[in-house]
Amino acid sequence: MFGSSVLELAIGLTFCYGTVALIVATVQEALAAAFRLRANTLLAGIKSMLNDPRFTALAQMVYAHPLVNPHSDGRTADERNLATRPSYIEPAYFAIALIDSIQHVPGNFARLGADIDAVADPQVRRALQGLYARAGGDLERFQALIAGWFDNAMQRLSGSYKRKQLLISFLISLLLAILFNIDSIALFRTLWQQPQLAAHIGAAPTVLDAETLRQLWALPIGWTSFPPVLDTAFALQAAGWIVTASTTLFGAPFWFDLLQRAVQLRSTGTRPDAGGTQVQVAASSTGSMPAAIEVRTTPALPAVSN
Repeated sequence: MFGSSVLELAIGLTFCYGTVALIVATVQEALAAAFRLRANTLLAGIKSMLNDPRFTALAQMVYAHPLVNPHSDGRTADERNLATRPSYIEPAYFAIALIDSIQHVPGNFARLGADIDAVADPQVRRALQGLYARAGGDLERFQALIAGWFDNAMQRLSGSYKRKQLLISFLISLLLAILFNIDSIALFRTLWQQPQLAAHIGAAPTVLDAETLRQLWALPIGWTSFPPVLDTAFALQAAGWIVTASTTLFGAPFWFDLLQRAVQLRSTGTRPDAGGTQVQVAASSTGSMPAAIEVRTTPALPAVSN
């Protein structure tokens, strides 16, 4: 049963989807780095949090603080001329930077209340007054409350950023599916009729390199005739593109983990000293894309029934 067409079909599809998802994640990460999407999103979030859309008040002073922007020269600058923009700010450092930007006498917590009352923006002033009252005269508690406020705002910002990234990921994967005609419906049909096309994927090379991509092209993808005829078959083909684009939203780690499980399931019943194939997807520090894929052969464990 484990060598059936169904299992070979699953292995072929998961390998294809995992590779496409990895390519999409790589392109997406390159675009994020090129356009500084994380840094720009963080800046927009802080401007919104401090109600400083023009970047002329508190947000500007916070970004000039060395704890927030250590590569800055310490001089306030227009947003367009901001030389460096951090992609991440430690909440505790943000709290210190905000307090330093507000108070006129450093270290004077009693005077800090009056400095907060002098904040121009009424919304930010009320928020800081409430946190200052809850601190009960404790500077460290006040800093912790501001850090919590910042962390809360960044969690909401992170949710919005992830939703935008999912949309970008879908659009990139849809474009990739159209350019290379990665039609899930046609792929399903071909692998079901010819399961031998996916049989060799379990013996993939040690790394995701040109050989692995060559195996991807061995699958039934690509254009045989272009441009396509706009008929019923094209509508089915377009639906296959959408299915392919949708699968990348799960991410490469999901598909390669599924591939590993499918390959192990196919090899169930082999001797303990037989070799099995293990696919690993290492996540990057940002958690948004896999940094590397390693496919290596390791001694297979004996099958254990649950």
